[in-house]
Amino acid sequence: MQIIYWSEISAAKRVQILQRNTSVTDEKLVTVVKDIVANVKAYGDKSLYEYAKQFDKVELNDLLVKKHEYAVIDKLTVEEKEAVKSAIKNIRTYHEMCVPKCFEYESNGITLGKIYRPIEKVGLYIPGGTAPLVSTVMMLAIPAAIAKCKTKVLVTPPQEDGTIAPAILFAAKECGIETIYKVGGAQAIAALAFGTETIPKVHKIFGPGNKYVTEAKIIVSGCHNGAAIDMPAGASEVLVIGDENANARYIASDLLAQAEHDIAAQVVFVTTRRELVEKVLAEIKSQTECLSRKHIIEQSLQKSVVIIADSLDECFTISNFYAPEHLILHLDDAKKYLSKVVNAGSIFIGQFSPESVGDYASGPNHVLPTYGYANMYSGLDVSHFMKSISYQELSLDGLKGIGKTVINLAKLEGLDAHRNAVEVRLE
Repeated sequence: MQIIYWSEISAAKRVQILQRNTSVTDEKLVTVVKDIVANVKAYGDKSLYEYAKQFDKVELNDLLVKKHEYAVIDKLTVEEKEAVKSAIKNIRTYHEMCVPKCFEYESNGITLGKIYRPIEKVGLYIPGGTAPLVSTVMMLAIPAAIAKCKTKVLVTPPQEDGTIAPAILFAAKECGIETIYKVGGAQAIAALAFGTETIPKVHKIFGPGNKYVTEAKIIVSGCHNGAAIDMPAGASEVLVIGDENANARYIASDLLAQAEHDIAAQVVFVTTRRELVEKVLAEIKSQTECLSRKHIIEQSLQKSVVIIADSLDECFTISNFYAPEHLILHLDDAKKYLSKVVNAGSIFIGQFSPESVGDYASGPNHVLPTYGYANMYSGLDVSHFMKSISYQELSLDGLKGIGKTVINLAKLEGLDAHRNAVEVRLE
């Protein structure tokens, strides 16, 4: 990991140091994804079978997971099934607390309110790739169920033998998902956005993915008759802030936990202590040797950085500028620093709050904004699976009270029909 002294570099260099590898600047990637989206839109299922053969190296006979395929669930141990059930309980409890509240109030003959309704058709994208993300099944299916979305379409890439991982099937079943399709990548996003002979079109697409999936989500969200998306959630990232009393072993483990996700993952460590940096780097080297995804971690770390700041305030300035997906605070009395956090997808407070817990089982959603989108996006929750609808009801007295204001504003805008709609009621 590259070591940077923040006070010794220019403003331009600071921007460069914290730059992500965005797909927007990769014209070749954008062209490839546009072609995939266009092919799926034009040729439907036929293109999905061809892409499965090309990208997943598997020849499929059917896109839909059939009932007999769920028999592989029996391969899971009792402990594995209980872990999934325990996580589901925690995630459901947290997300039930996130349900937005309807309201109504009356003032001067005008009754105003807001109601929430589920998005009827949602697509849930579960990454496969180097690791089948069972946890993402729960993070998407549970809030969709709480929101009461009528149609929930889950897509996930097939394994080399054309099956879906047993844990994904079990988690989906436990979360009430009845329809699963064997399709991944940009082609899955296109199928959800426009529909095919087999896969129904949805109104909104949820879930993280690699740079191809992220680019596809961005493209379909901008297409006429496409689909809305939750956020441009791409490669995983974490920023850790540590003070003089931080545990170097814990910090290293947090950095490595993110680095193992993908070669495109990025980890950032910010501190005021050079001696802590040396301990953390030594721990990273030591712990990496014992990890099965060492080859991925080493590539991820090449794009990662250690920043030495002059003060804790500067550490938070750096963090807010970076707007990390995950922010971990290895600080004494860490909770008191919450007020300094402006931009972050999710915060992990103190030395006993590893990000891994949030990834799997504590409750908050792990689908979070990356690429700096934490400046403007929130992490996923139940409200993302719903839409709000405002309403109003006026009595005659209420209309009399506000009518003159509306008439005069309509005159200012030159919209006579707007003015007339009020006047005919007041005459």
